Amino acid sequence: MKVIVTGADGQLGRELARLAEGSECEFVFATHAELDVNSPRSVASFLDAHPADVIINCAAYTAVDRAESDATAALKVNVEGVANLAREAAERDITLVHISTDYVFDGSARVPYTEADATSPQSVYGETKRQGEREMQSAGCRGIIIRTSWLYSAEGHNFVRSIAAKAQTESELRVVADQWGTPTWAADLAVAILHILPQLRGRDLRGEVFHYADEGETSWWEFADTIVGMMRSECMVLPITTAERPTAARRPEYSVLDKTKIKAWFGVDVPDWEVSLERCLRQMNVYKD
Repeated sequence: MKVIVTGADGQLGRELARLAEGSECEFVFATHAELDVNSPRSVASFLDAHPADVIINCAAYTAVDRAESDATAALKVNVEGVANLAREAAERDITLVHISTDYVFDGSARVPYTEADATSPQSVYGETKRQGEREMQSAGCRGIIIRTSWLYSAEGHNFVRSIAAKAQTESELRVVADQWGTPTWAADLAVAILHILPQLRGRDLRGEVFHYADEGETSWWEFADTIVGMMRSECMVLPITTAERPTAARRPEYSVLDKTKIKAWFGVDVPDWEVSLERCLRQMNVYKD
């Protein structure tokens, strides 16, 4: 099975590259410079040069606040980019695995969201990701959509790296405590995707939606406090409300994802978020026993 990974220089793309060495699949990792999903010509040319069985679309515009004032850029990647990939996938009978987000939900629930729950994005970013899902489904290509949440890794720009850096230089941090979700280590999502890939062969799934995040739920404040605690830092993490730290984009108050479906369909093993956080911090060499 030959697999193309778009957005290969992002968090998930890098973890897939790191873990793919032991896979039976043949991978081609494409950065934005090599494969511009915004360009139908670039997508078609790349697929002509690299015939594939599967595309894993990790390319995304993820600057949540900036998207509020730069909707055009978010639309190009999160909507038009997905449409370009899905159209070519449908024409060439390629299976598309598209990564989406918990931000498609409005956050009004108080129990984990299932794939059957209605979407109602509260931000430009969330809306473009929802539109991207619909573009894939309307194209009719083979494949699945995986929504994930609070993604982080030992590399790149993310919450864990930001808090870890600040904990080493600042005496006090103030973090929002009234938004709840589940941190997801990109390495865990990569493992899940690699586990699922062989099971997609021969299955006529077209835009089927699945949820994947690590187990458990927490607030951003508790997440930050756990990071600082695992580092044995003396930095104080103080809880604040969303109202005390307004942002351009509105975040869901609660966006925990139910993983029952992905476990049942593919036998995916889901680690606890605190266990995975420790593993990531060890990888960053900031965990203190």
